[in-house]
Amino acid sequence: MQLRLEGIAQQAGSQVHLYPMSLTPVPGAVTILLGATQAGKTSLMRVMAGLDRPSAGRVLVDDADVTGMPVRQRNVSMVYQQFINYPSLTVFDNIASPLRLRGAADIDRQVRALAARLHIEHLLERHPAELSGGQQQRVALARALAKGAPLMLLDEPLVNLDYKLREELREELAQLFAQGDATVIYATTEPAEALLLGGHTAVLDAGELLQYGPTAEVFHYPDSLRVARAFSDPPMNLIAGEWRDAAVHLPDGIEVALRPDDGAQVMHAGDALQGYAGPVTVGVRAGTLWLDGVSDRHDELAVGVPRAREGVPLPGRVALAELSGSDTFVHVDTAVGNLVAQVPGVLELALGETVTLRLDPSQLYLFDAQGRCIRAPRRAHLRPANGLGN
Repeated sequence: MQLRLEGIAQQAGSQVHLYPMSLTPVPGAVTILLGATQAGKTSLMRVMAGLDRPSAGRVLVDDADVTGMPVRQRNVSMVYQQFINYPSLTVFDNIASPLRLRGAADIDRQVRALAARLHIEHLLERHPAELSGGQQQRVALARALAKGAPLMLLDEPLVNLDYKLREELREELAQLFAQGDATVIYATTEPAEALLLGGHTAVLDAGELLQYGPTAEVFHYPDSLRVARAFSDPPMNLIAGEWRDAAVHLPDGIEVALRPDDGAQVMHAGDALQGYAGPVTVGVRAGTLWLDGVSDRHDELAVGVPRAREGVPLPGRVALAELSGSDTFVHVDTAVGNLVAQVPGVLELALGETVTLRLDPSQLYLFDAQGRCIRAPRRAHLRPANGLGN
């Protein structure tokens, strides 16, 4: 099924929910709608589903205009943040309900097969009230899959689950989507979730579609500062600087020379850095900063070779060290501002402790005064431990 949105906009009175945008999700694949709360993800999905009519533009399915067609006349399945199941029906009957509506054969086999794929086959005789939140969301997902709709919309379906359940279901969903042939639209606020699910990603911000493309490409090569901010977790470190004489000049007289072959140029006009001079915003992902001593030891343990002392040293003092899973986010006050480094392992660092961060020039993003990306690394090097890998 080919879904196509042409010039879609949504406005209620003076409040704009969606600015004019066009989007053609890849059929039979996963498209992630990535953005913060109120970015426009739910508004866009409601237009796709036929729950809302857009203020402008058209919705086409296989070249047929379905803009005014209500949701009940469309073959769409949807899973919401709040799991919705029929409370009076058993798990078996919840999953079987869409199969019965379309007169499917061999319902028992299909229900049990879906339940097995979502690891809820032992719950088939229970009612929703007897299930945990994670189990109820699995039932809702199984019912959506049972419908067999060519378009499946999932609006942050894991947001209300605890961390462990989210991790389990993310991996299972990625496998389920890969096995199916439906066009899947999946809304999330989490960059790590987008990367795990893969496919293509549309980055939304304040009702605007900023960029659409293969997920890894959008992550590594954001078109703009707005995209980079939306697609970074933890947030990208941003430093005010100036580009001149083939170098970035940072506060406190720090100069970072860049070789022409260091980065893949992402540009909107002209020849990227050639011919440009002026203010820039320097972007540094937390996973590309190294902490002297600590990161070196990690590399030596991981690959048996100590990491060479390299990059631009940025001495500073620890402002905060927070644990996140198997990593530590180290906030360091430096001459160029407060920077966050994502370091593998559980570190014990005292507040005010003197440390040295190392900045790899080849891993810098540069954004011009208009926020357009004029330089990006060929492939941002991120250690696998941080979950946002190559």
